[in-house]
Amino acid sequence: MIRRLSAAVLAALVVLSLLPGLAGAQGASPASSAEQVRAALVQAQLDLARNPAAAQAALDHARATFDVQLAPQLEAAQITPAFAQAQQALEAGSAAEFAAARAQIWTGMLAASYAKTEAALAQGDAATAQAWLPLREFRHATRFSRPDADATKAVVALARAEITPEQAVLALRADLLDTYQARQTEALHDLQIAEGQSFGSRRAEAVGLSVGYFAILAPAYAEQRGQPALTEAEQAFAALQRAATPEASTAAQAHIEQVLQGFRAAPLGAAEQERRAGQMLRFLSLVPVEYSRGVSGQNVTKDLEIREAVTFRDGAAAAFNDLRTLLDERDPALAKQAAQSFATLEQMLTNASQRTNVPAAGQVQQATDNLLATLGQVMPDAWQQRSSAGDFDVIDAMLDQMQAAVAAGQYDLAESARLEAYAILESGPEAKLVVFAPQMKAPIEQLFWFGDGDTKGLAGLIEATAPASEIAAARTALNAQLAEAKVAIGGQNAPVAVATNAAIIVFREGLEAVLILASLMGSLKSAEMRRYRTPMWVGAAAALGFSALTWLMSRSILNALLAFGINAEVLEVYVSLLAIGVLLLITNWFFHQVYWTGWMASFHQQKKRLTGGEASKWLGLALLGFSSIYREGFETVLFMQALVLESTTAVVLGGVAVGLLATLAIGIVVFFVQAKLPHKKMLIVTGIMICAVLVQMVGKTVHVTQVIGWLPTHPIRWLADLLPYWTGMWFGLYATWEGLLMQFASAAFVIGSYVLAERQKHKKIETAVAQPRGVPSKA
Repeated sequence: MIRRLSAAVLAALVVLSLLPGLAGAQGASPASSAEQVRAALVQAQLDLARNPAAAQAALDHARATFDVQLAPQLEAAQITPAFAQAQQALEAGSAAEFAAARAQIWTGMLAASYAKTEAALAQGDAATAQAWLPLREFRHATRFSRPDADATKAVVALARAEITPEQAVLALRADLLDTYQARQTEALHDLQIAEGQSFGSRRAEAVGLSVGYFAILAPAYAEQRGQPALTEAEQAFAALQRAATPEASTAAQAHIEQVLQGFRAAPLGAAEQERRAGQMLRFLSLVPVEYSRGVSGQNVTKDLEIREAVTFRDGAAAAFNDLRTLLDERDPALAKQAAQSFATLEQMLTNASQRTNVPAAGQVQQATDNLLATLGQVMPDAWQQRSSAGDFDVIDAMLDQMQAAVAAGQYDLAESARLEAYAILESGPEAKLVVFAPQMKAPIEQLFWFGDGDTKGLAGLIEATAPASEIAAARTALNAQLAEAKVAIGGQNAPVAVATNAAIIVFREGLEAVLILASLMGSLKSAEMRRYRTPMWVGAAAALGFSALTWLMSRSILNALLAFGINAEVLEVYVSLLAIGVLLLITNWFFHQVYWTGWMASFHQQKKRLTGGEASKWLGLALLGFSSIYREGFETVLFMQALVLESTTAVVLGGVAVGLLATLAIGIVVFFVQAKLPHKKMLIVTGIMICAVLVQMVGKTVHVTQVIGWLPTHPIRWLADLLPYWTGMWFGLYATWEGLLMQFASAAFVIGSYVLAERQKHKKIETAVAQPRGVPSKA
């Protein structure tokens, strides 16, 4: 008795001491007041076992704050009984019952705030809605999902008279109901974990939260399914609250899962469905990639990579949960099978995290492939065309991770996050940018990598361990570019537009290939030299075959390359350098026949048949044909993959066929005209064509090497303002000193080779003319 009296006196003194503060805080925002109540209740929970008097004081503070600052302005019918329940639990010393009451108070305030905000918006009262909306929850933010702010945007738009009250209410419902349904799903998941670990207070809180969140969702549930169905659902949640044994709790949870199956409080729009489906597919495809980097056989070698794989799986599972009701409508059995596959994958990754029964990388790959196959059967076709919006979400989240790592001084992790963000950009949105908004590609690449001189890129800043403020500034600039790119490729393109783009791309790349072959074969007109056309045709044919194979295996090839840290830009540089090197070598032979003649002469005494030197020459020409054509084929495959994601394979292949026909027509004309030209003019035309092809090839290669930081970048500002973006696509012209100087050098090489060849030819003629008839030459 004395103890209770002492506690009551202490609580009264605490409340009296707080009254001035409460009176002064009446002007506090509802969200701030609710947070004070929540914090006081958490403190009471912590003090309950060790200091009941302090717990009572904290509870009284929470109740006084609510009564003074919140109760007069909102409906408290659900909250007041919960405070009484909390008082009873405190007096009984029951932490579990107090946790349940605390959850009920918090969700009651959320429900009251939601009702207050909705009523204000319906009346067009943006000011009141703006005051109460912050008393809300958001989806739990992860590396791959960000809190929605649609309700906040709607309130601001209503205040500016940009939308109607009805539109604002719809936006509020879509945002908050989606959030609270996600929170309810999490609460039920946490309940299972708490029961598995025998955490009584955590279990009670999870039950209270799930019941409270459903109370917010109940009107939408009744609207969709009727009052009898709502009554059954409320009885299922009531049974969960009463469950005193594990068996009763399991039965109640099964009943809840049954009544909630197919329910979506805020149905997703078509665009949002595709966005989340894109996230799910993207995350799942990255799980085995990250996992394979973290294991060797059945041993974990890099814990960080395993955590990355876990994070990707969790992100995919969250997106799956958002889409589950829609998948259930299509095929409940397949949707359930997919859910079980998600659970299987989770268990495999958990085992790896705990280093027990670590699965091999192949097993995780197989489990992921099986899950993707199941999803492919149940998902509509529109969802399987990857959403760029989902890719941008992942990129943003990874760049957030990069900045967090920089803030912690972990620049190696920051670089890893940057590379992952760029890999996603490269395999998804960037490919579409090349097709639909090519002028945006270069600025984004520069900001991701080493900048363009004055503007610094993220890769260069991280490499130099630059301050967080500089990296944040570069990120801000990149965000602006990414936002524009997202808008540029966010719309749906008509099949005709996609097919036209495919035809243009194939024609552009095919034209380069035709010019290369025509220029290289131009000098092979004599009967003796025509035999050297065969290896070039063989190499070109092999390149076409490999291009087709690359198309069929492009996704697997790119993922494998990324696993070894090789992105498409690096591979493009390697192929381009090979093509340039062989082209320069063969150009010298075309104009001089000095290098090859000298090289073969060293073997002449040893070989009297066509093997050896002839075989080497044959191989060199075949390699030239292959590298020159495959370079164009590789680029075309990347572009076509972007178009397939935007439309269908049939539409893209239709455009490819048109492009190939146009290229074939141009090729016939070029080779026909070339065959009719006299040898002298043919050499001049060939030299011009070789020069043009080489200059374009060098310009593009220099640009890519600058993007990945292999070459420095010194921009020519005034020229950048004059050159349109298409000069880079078609002619390899970019406004940098390095690119222009190397292009000038390559052109000078070709022209110089031709001029030198002509001089040597005239010198031989002059020598022959000056030599008296019948007198042997000294040579």
